[in-house]
Amino acid sequence: MRYDLIVIGSGPAGQKAAIAAAKNNWSVAIVERQRELIGGVSLHTGTIPSKTIREAILHLTGYRHRSVYEESYRRKRDITMDDLRLMIQNVGQSEWQVIQDQFARNRIQVVCGEAAFFDPQRVEVTRGSEKQVLHGRHILLAPGTRPTRPDHIPFNGETIFDSDEVLNLTHVPRSMIVVGGGVIGLEYAIMFATLGVHVTVIDGRAHLLEFCDREIIEGLLHHARSLGMVFRLGESVVEIREPKPGRVAVALESGKRLLGETVLFSVGRVGDTANLRLPNAGLEADSRGRIKCNSEFQTAVPHIYAVGDVVGFPALASTAMEQGRQAACHMLGQEFQPCEHMPYGLFTIPEISMVGQNEEQLTDARVPYEVGIARYSEIARGHIAGDTQGMLKLLFHRETRKLLGVHVIGEAATEIIHIGQAVMSLGATIDYFRDTVFNYPTMAECYKVAALDGLNKLSLWAEAEATDSNTTVPALEAIEQAVADALLV
Repeated sequence: MRYDLIVIGSGPAGQKAAIAAAKNNWSVAIVERQRELIGGVSLHTGTIPSKTIREAILHLTGYRHRSVYEESYRRKRDITMDDLRLMIQNVGQSEWQVIQDQFARNRIQVVCGEAAFFDPQRVEVTRGSEKQVLHGRHILLAPGTRPTRPDHIPFNGETIFDSDEVLNLTHVPRSMIVVGGGVIGLEYAIMFATLGVHVTVIDGRAHLLEFCDREIIEGLLHHARSLGMVFRLGESVVEIREPKPGRVAVALESGKRLLGETVLFSVGRVGDTANLRLPNAGLEADSRGRIKCNSEFQTAVPHIYAVGDVVGFPALASTAMEQGRQAACHMLGQEFQPCEHMPYGLFTIPEISMVGQNEEQLTDARVPYEVGIARYSEIARGHIAGDTQGMLKLLFHRETRKLLGVHVIGEAATEIIHIGQAVMSLGATIDYFRDTVFNYPTMAECYKVAALDGLNKLSLWAEAEATDSNTTVPALEAIEQAVADALLV
């Protein structure tokens, strides 16, 4: 079979590339291992399940209103993994059907089986004993990633498991040791801590989530510790073993020994490229299974593109979608305007979101900036939503007042970040937030409060400088005159 485009992988990146090409009347085939797995890791073990389980936990525990109703607000006393999986199944089935309908509407051929290169133009798809060869004028690789699973870790999927296996737990454990304090590890760690699980996080770095604003991360860790979480930072794991059923021992290089009921091993992910036979296409992956590509997502072989998590950071579903569209546009010879200010969202509890630069970056670049802050405790909607610990921070240029960065922690952070993103994209100043009208009561009101806070700081500086200019010169003249008078005497 011959196609204008063959897409390997049906996650967010592959979906958007396939649909963009199909809408331009290209013949498109998308290859996935099984029809049940359409949607990729994002739909089945990654983004959608983890965010759905987070929402289920917040609902069933009554987390958002604990400060008012305390434990009497819990929807369910004994929350089980089946309770959490029920919501995942409902959401997952709906999303799966949406993707199926999109492929059907756009006449995208779904081919099920294991894909591997036969040569640079042909892809062999194996399903059981059956094989078929697809010929593609263009080929796009969007195979996604899989959890890192070192050989010396005795994974069993029950007491020692990776992030893809979390959803298979038979029960909510009493304790959990999370090895790896990256985005995925922290998201699951705080979710289980919210359920009352005693969680210990181990990470070899001294600081977690270093790409985030330090003040925001300090707020997150403060909340995590209030849930009873323990952090062992700057530590490396040398051994994980199960001395007896229901007990897992973790040995650290420092000599510490930790015991827990379960261990979640979440130390990064690697590109799912091992079975693609990349050398047959003139390609190779790096040590983490990632594929190198240029700014248009072309690989070393010009008609083969790679997008999504397999190309590395930032490895987000949102960015993967745009990468898929951009690659398709480049194949089609169409102009594509990349998003200059890409937002990031971390679905921890509380959630975190950011766009633009953080304080550390601005300080290193010697940019004169000022900060405006709004705390959820100042916002009526914060009290209504049960979150008085959240915060929105605006970073803006001290002279031009242009918005340079927005950082949010708290309820609806990943939603309201887009207001700041739009203002940054238009090159506007924080005066916009001061002069516009936001619905009341809303979380979006934080922008006005933070802008007024920042502008007030500028006013105080201007007033102080004006005072200096008005008083310093006369004072010096008086001193000079006094000295002159003394000399005359």
